[in-house]
Order: sequence, then C-alpha cells, then structure tokens
Amino acid sequence: MIAFIFHYIANNPFVFLFLAISLGYPLGKVSIKGINLGATAGTLLVSVLIALGAFSFYGLTIDAPGLISDIFLMMFMYAIGMKVGPQFFSGLARGGMDFVVIGLIVVFSNFLIVFFGAKLFNLAPGYAAGIISGSYTVTAVMGVAQSAITSGAFKAPNDITLDQVSANIAAGYAISYILSSVFIILLIKYLPSLFGRDPVKAGREAESNFGAGKDNEALPSTAGFSSLGVLPLDIRAYRVEHQELVNQSPDSLYHRYPQATVLRIMRDNKIITAADNPKLQLGDIIGVRGQYHMLIEGGESHIGTEVDEPRVRNVDIEVADLHLGKSDYIGYNIEQLSQKIGFGLYLKALFRQGHPLPILPQTQIEMGDVIRVAGSDWCVKQAAKKLNSTPIVESTITETFYLALSLLIGYICGHLSVNISGIPFALGTSAGCMLTGIIFSFFRTRNPAFGGPMSEGARSFLQDIGLSLFVAVLATSVGPKILDSFQGTVVIKIAFLGLIAALLPPLLAWLYGLYFRKMNPAILAGACAGARNSTPAMKGAQDICQSDIPAIGYPVPYALTSMIVLILGYLSMVLY
Repeated sequence: MIAFIFHYIANNPFVFLFLAISLGYPLGKVSIKGINLGATAGTLLVSVLIALGAFSFYGLTIDAPGLISDIFLMMFMYAIGMKVGPQFFSGLARGGMDFVVIGLIVVFSNFLIVFFGAKLFNLAPGYAAGIISGSYTVTAVMGVAQSAITSGAFKAPNDITLDQVSANIAAGYAISYILSSVFIILLIKYLPSLFGRDPVKAGREAESNFGAGKDNEALPSTAGFSSLGVLPLDIRAYRVEHQELVNQSPDSLYHRYPQATVLRIMRDNKIITAADNPKLQLGDIIGVRGQYHMLIEGGESHIGTEVDEPRVRNVDIEVADLHLGKSDYIGYNIEQLSQKIGFGLYLKALFRQGHPLPILPQTQIEMGDVIRVAGSDWCVKQAAKKLNSTPIVESTITETFYLALSLLIGYICGHLSVNISGIPFALGTSAGCMLTGIIFSFFRTRNPAFGGPMSEGARSFLQDIGLSLFVAVLATSVGPKILDSFQGTVVIKIAFLGLIAALLPPLLAWLYGLYFRKMNPAILAGACAGARNSTPAMKGAQDICQSDIPAIGYPVPYALTSMIVLILGYLSMVLY
C-alpha cells in the first residue's frame, strides 16, 4: 500500500503539491510553548520528507513542472510588494530615520555575518543564501537565490551540480529557520529585562505619550471586517430649549463639542439631515450621537428636554474601511484627524501593512493605512472624500487586472541583464514582480480611484498559496539530495552561523536605539522585530509589555528590509 501511494504521488505531481500543503499547514500551526514552525516551513518540511522518502525507498523522483514554481513565486513576490509598498516610501519620508537606521543595521550586519562566516567555515555554494533566508525568516530569499541559478548569474564550480547547490540552499534555510524562529522571539521578548528596563513600565510610558489603545479587529477585507459590533455610542433625541444653540449649525457645534454630534433635525414634523448643515431653532428636535455617559450627564443641561422621537434616533450606521490615499491629512495624528474629519464617526481600528495598530491619539497616519470607521452613510462618504479614499463596506475588489499586468511587467524587467566585470546581473523575475507590486501599491494608494490598496484577504491568499507552492516544487528537486548537504560538521556550522546571524544584528540595533537614540524600549523592541521581519517576535514584545505599542515601531523597518534582504540574498549567490 505504501509503495502504491508513493508511485501514485510520483506519477501525479498535482496530488503531491496539495498533499504537502494540506499536511504542512496544520503541522506549521502546531504550537509548543507558543512557538510554531509556520505554514511555509511546515509545507517545506512535509514536501522534503515525501520527496526524500520516494527517492530513498523506491528510487522515485517527483517531477513537478518548474512553471508552477515560477508563477506562484512571482505571485508571492507581488503580494509582498503590495503589502510594503505604501509605507516603503511614506514611512521613509516622514519621521522614521531611527527606524530606517535600525533596519539597515540589522539587514546589512546579517548579510556580512553570513557571507563572510560561510567563507570562513568553507561552506559550499548555496549555504550562505539559505542561511540568510532562514536566519532572517524570509523564505522569499530562496526564490531570488534560485533565480540567480536559473538566470545564469551564478556559475557553479565543476565539482558541484546546480541541483546540489539548490539542496544546499534548502538545507541552510531549514536549520537556521527553525533556530532563528524560536530564539528571535525569546530575544526580542526579553531584551528590555536583560538591559534593566521594565517592559510593562515602558509600554505604559509610551501609551501615556500616545494615549489609550483599543482592541484589535478583523483585518481589512477579511471575514467580519464590516461587523458593527457593540459601540460605546448612542443616539438620543432632545428638544432645543437653550438660546445659545439658536443659529448654530451641526458643523459649528461639532467643533465646539466634538464628543457629541447632531445627525438629524426635526422641524415642523419634517426631517432635515445634518448633511444640509441647517441653523438650529428653538423647538427643533435633534438626534445627537455621542458617548453614553456624556449624553446622560450633559444632554438636558446643554440642549433641553429629552424626548422619545424615533425619527431622529433611527439612523442607519455602517462600518467601512477607508484605504488612505494622498491627501492633506497624511501625517496627522489620530487626535488631529478626528477633529478634522471625524464628524459623526467612531474610529474602530487602524491597520498598516495588514497589521493592526493601537488607536492612540498621537499615532500618525500614513498613506496606505486603513482606518475602520462606523457612522451614517453620508458621514462616511464625507470623510472618505477628504481623505481621497473610497469607502469599502464589503470585499468586492477584483485584483486580476493588476496582478496580470504586474506579473507581465515584472517578468520582462526581471529578464533584463547587465554584465559587470563579466558577471551577468539581472533583477530576476521574482524580484521584478515585487518591485512592480511596490510601485503599483504606491500608485494605487495615491489614487484610490484605481482600486486603493489591495484587499488584505486577497493579498494574504496570494502570499500564502504562492510561497507554499513554490517551496513544495523546490522540495521535489532538493529532497533527494538534501541528505548530502548534511555531511560532517556542516550541520553544526549552519546552526552556529544561522543563530549568530539571527540574534546579533537585532542586538546591535537595540544598543543603537537604547543608548544612542534613547528610544522607548517597547517601541524599540517592535522596531527590532520589524527589522528582523518577525511578526511573532513583535507579538512577543506586545505580550511582555502588556501593550500593543510595539506595533508602532514595526512597519517602517519591516518594509525597508523586506526588499533589501532579497537583493543581498541574490548577491550572496552571485558573489560567493
């Protein structure tokens, strides 16, 4: 039966690919004391074991078409570009130099440690790129390393085959990825305590500077994102009885009392919406939306008698995501933004690069951010117009056109080659698709009429399925040969080099931020996690700080290093 299964899988690569994913995903989610492999590493492990078992026991090789690997790797790289694109430019341009320096410290020190360490240990070609990929927990580096092989930019020595080089890449990745995934979480989580800083106190100090946070919500365009939920707001009806309100408009009253918004007016038994911005008169009945306690405590004393008039209270409230384009309000903090565009709205959540940020009065918004608001239709549209955005109340955006165009342009640009000292340098099709993703994302966030930022549901799917299928196909070629990469003391060398490359760079960045720039330890921990491209490490920092504040430092170094590490991974192949 086992022989039949292996023969069936070898003769049907489609079965192999999706069997690997269906087993790899749940394996990657298995958690031991909060640590797990992740979906991609789980898929790679299952794929290698199946390919290795088929070859070792039955002499079978699984021939998965390389075209599948190319297409899905390009899809993955496009999805990454769409994720980091908006903040790649806007985050660098405004107030993020400390975060930029932290990212550069981590990414370049990682490259130098691995490249020269591999030379010192006399490791064969391919290991360096694999260790960079694993120690940085960026599996896409394996993709650009493979593109250096297939494009001819990398020339293998006579004593080693290209398939063996690919196996070395996978071996270097597998060992260093597992170690770095575990220890980077522990390092980032306990860095404040190791240097005599109280992480909880640091988180509270940062929150006191920024304000008070809120709970996370469903990511943009994913299940439940448009759910209204329970809001700490109510709409109550009052009769205007105070002379000081006469001839005041809803807009002018909002600027005087931003915590209470007039949404409807009833005059002579007729309903007038606040969108018309009429002047109030004595005897008008108005529907006021605000915090429960403020309406209870100050409604009658500031307006007049509360009345039971459902026609001014029954206002339909919707939840919408506003993908922020280029506008005059980019760079404002939440408090300033609320004063300018918050009429009748309740800010439910803020997202950057698909990560929820704490809603803090001093948190700046950037182009490409997504803010989730709850309010009446015309209030939402009014805010969207000011922010150069289009409100999304359900996930309906199709990405097919942009995906196809980006892959076309990225593929063509990636093929262009330049000879430097006889060595052909090419961007590579995968890196070309990431670059077009960044450009398309930046363009679309500046011009929301062209679709705005990619919906997080579609982007996450492309990223997950693209990378998983790429590593599954890669395993068909490296699986049979991966044991040859673990001869002698090479495993120890990979483990040592990978661990140093994973932990020393963020430690250097931490020292820079803590002692030279005097940064808040909670925010600095998030920045170091972003520079190391480790979302689990950032969440570990949030746990130890008992605050969401580390997310503030995460996006800029993440966006910067996501592209630079791919370039360095490519160079580690060409220059080795």
